[in-house]
Amino acid sequence: MNKTYQFVIELKRPNYKSINWISQLMLLLSLAAFTFVYFQGLVQPKIIICIIGIIAWWAFCSWQAKNGKIVYYRIGLLFACLGWFFVQNGKWIGIIFLIAATLEKQAKFPQEIAFDNDEIVFNTFPKKQYRWTDFNNIIIKDGIITIDFKNNKLLQKEIQSGSTAQDEQDFNEFCSNRLHTIS
Repeated sequence: MNKTYQFVIELKRPNYKSINWISQLMLLLSLAAFTFVYFQGLVQPKIIICIIGIIAWWAFCSWQAKNGKIVYYRIGLLFACLGWFFVQNGKWIGIIFLIAATLEKQAKFPQEIAFDNDEIVFNTFPKKQYRWTDFNNIIIKDGIITIDFKNNKLLQKEIQSGSTAQDEQDFNEFCSNRLHTIS
């Protein structure tokens, strides 16, 4: 069942350079290893499909990055995973690549905070749900959301651009009303 929230605040996306760098390094090492074992005659010829798949996906990702889009290397990592299963004693490395391919999308998922009359939900992994009684104050000012927890934890994050002063005012009024209704 999907729930509808009055406000969904998307936090500013971080720079994914380190995640992309690790993914590219994994692909590069796989290409080098697959090419080496192929020319040594130690693997089945179908590993060429994996090599071509990795190169093609990497090229596609490079094109996406040049167009300013968020890049996901998971398909290339899946080709590498398959290739490692063709290499003798490479299954455990293939499992590592499968895990990396699975986690990359989650690592790059936009962080959002959803607000309704009953709860506040952070879409992290795992999802975190809070009651309004868990907070002293919640406010957006100048594109920064500040969440003051009653346990003395303070969270400040920049939000994704696109909100107006009226949006901020509507959100702040909603939060203020909910917090005063609860207390």
